[in-house]
Amino acid sequence: MTSSPLDEYGLNVSHNSSTPSSPSMSIDQLFPALLECFGIILCGYIAGRGNIITSSQAKGLGNFVSKFALPALLFKNMVLLDFANVIWSFLWSVLVAKVVVFAVVCILTLLVASPESRFSKAGLFSIFATQSNDFALGYPIVEALYKNTYPEYLQYIYLVAPVSLMILNPVGFVFCEVQKWRDSPSPQQSKLKIVGTVILQVLKNPIVFMVVIGIASHFILSRQIPVFMAQFLDGLANSFSGSALFYLGLSMVGQLRKLTKSTFVALILLITAKLLLMPLICRGMVELLDKSNVSVNHTSLSNYAFLYGVFPTAPSVAIYAAQYNMELEIVTSGMVISTFVSAPIMYVSAWLLTIPWMDSKPLAAALQNVSFDISVVSLIALVWTVTVMFLSKKFKRLPHLFMMNLLLAQFLVCIGMILWNFIIKQDNIIGHVLSFILLYSSLYSTYLWTGLIALSLVLMKKDDELKVQPAIFMIAGWGIPAFIVGILLIAGEKMPDNIDSAFFYGRAQIISTTVVLSCSILLAGASLMGLSRGTQSPGYEVLDQSSAMGTVEDVRTQNSQETTTNEHSAQTDASINCCACEQARRGNCCPAQPMPDMIASTQESEPPPVPSGQCVSHCESASCILAQEEQLLQHADRQLARHVLLCLLLIVGLLANLSSCLWWLVNQEPGRLYVELQFFCAIFNYAQGFISFGIFGLDKHLIILPFKKRLASLWQSRDRVEQQDSDVPEEIRMTCTQFVRYHQDQCVKDIVQKRRCGEKTLAGVFFGSDLVEWLLRVGLAHDRGEAVLYGEQLLQGGVLRHITSEHEFRDETLHYRFVK
Repeated sequence: MTSSPLDEYGLNVSHNSSTPSSPSMSIDQLFPALLECFGIILCGYIAGRGNIITSSQAKGLGNFVSKFALPALLFKNMVLLDFANVIWSFLWSVLVAKVVVFAVVCILTLLVASPESRFSKAGLFSIFATQSNDFALGYPIVEALYKNTYPEYLQYIYLVAPVSLMILNPVGFVFCEVQKWRDSPSPQQSKLKIVGTVILQVLKNPIVFMVVIGIASHFILSRQIPVFMAQFLDGLANSFSGSALFYLGLSMVGQLRKLTKSTFVALILLITAKLLLMPLICRGMVELLDKSNVSVNHTSLSNYAFLYGVFPTAPSVAIYAAQYNMELEIVTSGMVISTFVSAPIMYVSAWLLTIPWMDSKPLAAALQNVSFDISVVSLIALVWTVTVMFLSKKFKRLPHLFMMNLLLAQFLVCIGMILWNFIIKQDNIIGHVLSFILLYSSLYSTYLWTGLIALSLVLMKKDDELKVQPAIFMIAGWGIPAFIVGILLIAGEKMPDNIDSAFFYGRAQIISTTVVLSCSILLAGASLMGLSRGTQSPGYEVLDQSSAMGTVEDVRTQNSQETTTNEHSAQTDASINCCACEQARRGNCCPAQPMPDMIASTQESEPPPVPSGQCVSHCESASCILAQEEQLLQHADRQLARHVLLCLLLIVGLLANLSSCLWWLVNQEPGRLYVELQFFCAIFNYAQGFISFGIFGLDKHLIILPFKKRLASLWQSRDRVEQQDSDVPEEIRMTCTQFVRYHQDQCVKDIVQKRRCGEKTLAGVFFGSDLVEWLLRVGLAHDRGEAVLYGEQLLQGGVLRHITSEHEFRDETLHYRFVK
């Protein structure tokens, strides 16, 4: 009888060869619970993204959740809490783990961060890494897993969160207050006042306050809530879960637009500390400090501690950052990313932890099934993404040409895994070898293309031209993996009866994978570091608001309220249109110059040009020329920020794969955590298509906006342009009348410009984004969402329109003009 390859390579981590014990958690209800939680979060995000609920309106829901629903929930559970069944060693273990993570993040930040902002970063980053979303997202997950096996674990949620808030958060607040004191022009605040401010802020926290009141009421009321209060508290407490998750989705809208290049590295390190370091330390501390005599209960507690550590960061950390106006970009973006990244981690972790004993053959089969299922779904996502790239015609330009190669490699990886799943079950050596060649030459290619794409971004950084022939990148991206696999076939030794493709050629294959991963990580890391260095304009750093969903980058010069800046902007815009107009009349193309990207890399002195190889057709109308300019800006961008984000996310997966390989090479009996890491690596390798789909598969102008326009047309049953004045609702008519009577003249003076092109002039033109800024500045709107709704009402009321009447009002660089 041949042994399983997982046995041979140290993956038999069986703790007991006897009959397995009963599971410590129920996995059956986990997926429905995750679907419920993230479904509500998605509904909230859609409501915010579609301006159904604006950010100002969302603040009202947030106040209800934090000041009414959550305090009622905490008070109720503190009164009913049974302290006799609490395992205090578990609480101490989790608290010590949080203190360790807090201290590590704080010390490293103080050592590495720049002196100008080291204290604010140390305080907020440490809170980010230790404060979990325990109540809104954590409690439903714990309830689904432990309600039928260890229901007493539910009460730990209400004990762990307040303790960390009262002990750790004040330390972070002290650092923020010190930073605030250092930044003040005349730092005269005493240390005693800083401590007093922090203590007052902690006491004002509704979580801390209601926990104290609830514990006091626990003893006064003898664990009995009075009848006249019970129904009232139940109503408020039961409203917390859904409203909190919905508000979480609302709070995510527009947060990724705040990302900058300088925040990427810090963001990845923080998410790693929160979702990887925190659960490992929590589990290790429980195993070290818990002295429970029952081994099953001890194991379940350590598993519970691991899952607790995976809970994502709480939205309240973003509130702290906003209050101090410090590190808001990193904290808000990290909160969004950690929330969605935590879902697969929680699911896979819980699934593995439900296995009380681990046999290598079932694990290998499970790993193969997971890889196959993910490959099938990822294949569909890749087909969609490749179709979008072809329809948008971006694949002809750099770096999208290299991105297409990466998509092709990911596509072949999915095909290879699907073929491997069927062929490996047959006794066909040639089929095994051929499917392995397809699978691993493609997988190695995906690893290498990550580094090559990052390298191409650096080489195109200065003048937007690649210094090396693209063919060299093609040869490296496909030739090197094929060469390595060929060497492996010649020199490697095939393992018998192996269904796991990662160990098909044993130790030689692991070494080859380690070499490829190391080279790609070094190349990508060095390239991204080089990309972040050098002189760039301030606009180069900022991700535009359209980055969350669309593909169009904001190319406008950042408008100042000063007249001189507006005049300069008008001259710049005029030069753009003159180029387009004059060159078109002579049948020539505008010079080949770089197009601005989501990270806008143009200097103020360089207007956004027409891309190479595209001529502007002869156009007599100035409005037509401006419309052509809009189309060129929409379809000719390089999307630098999206490529950088893709490389960073893929680097995280490459690091996980490298850790897996090194772990196995160093430790021949890696244990349960290694098996979990193997599952994560398999998910990453065959789900790369999802990452590409999320970044490049939702083309705003090709998919989202046409769909939205069609949906609006079906909803209203007629075109807005053809609406008669009598069809306009009274509310919209009043808004338009008020604007025309009291605000339009001033608005025209502030934002409307004359756009000159050769001998033609188009008067009364402005950007939709300029009107949004103006509405915010004069107080007619409280946030950008309300400003867009206001502009849409003006468009429906006939006060303004798009120059070609093709678009509704949007907060973008689209040209509009006033009709009246």
